Amino acid sequence: QTLTPEQYAKNVKTKEGSNALVEFAVKLPGTADKILWLPIDSKFPKEDFELLLQAYDVADATLIEESRKAFIRGIKKCATDICNKYIDAPNTTDFAILFLPFESLYAEVLRTPGLFESIRREYNVVINGPTTLAAFLSSLQMGFRTLAIEKRSGEVWQLLSAVKTEFGNFAGMLDKAQKNIQTGLDQLEHVAGVRTRAIQKKLKGVDSLTIEEAGRILPITIDDINDETDV
Repeated sequence: QTLTPEQYAKNVKTKEGSNALVEFAVKLPGTADKILWLPIDSKFPKEDFELLLQAYDVADATLIEESRKAFIRGIKKCATDICNKYIDAPNTTDFAILFLPFESLYAEVLRTPGLFESIRREYNVVINGPTTLAAFLSSLQMGFRTLAIEKRSGEVWQLLSAVKTEFGNFAGMLDKAQKNIQTGLDQLEHVAGVRTRAIQKKLKGVDSLTIEEAGRILPITIDDINDETDV
């Protein structure tokens, strides 16, 4: 309900050489070709917890103490199970999550002095209840989003770098084309000027005809001009 289907998997074999399947495993960024799993397993030491509740109901101090010890053993057994079956660094994180599905069950763990801390220290297992697991997964989701933003930022930066490079190439090509055009114009101006002056020099002693006389000798129509332009 908190993560997307791409961010976790069900019934995952997280430990190499073992066929044990953890109920859920969150996909964390690992190496380029490998997923880093965070194992999450739900446990419910039902019988021990119910006996402890009954002891509370009868307010028997001795029975409460005995039931509490049995409850602690049950929680530690669950943690041992998770530690041995599912934690396998670097294929997984160096810790796993023991999910207790009821707030009252989780509250009992917190009520027992030192239990939460000893489970984390001795078994590398973090105990979560419904509320704390939701908060934990929400923080993971924010981490995923941050990674996605960083990845997209990197892609945008690469795109801008590519555009900058291409723009530099384009500017160089444009400058080169401009120089070629200017060279062509200079050459055209030079050739036209030199040849025009040479022709005019040769024809200096030749009498000019009127436009009508020239037209009769060199009849050039508008169509001829258009044809020459097309060519």
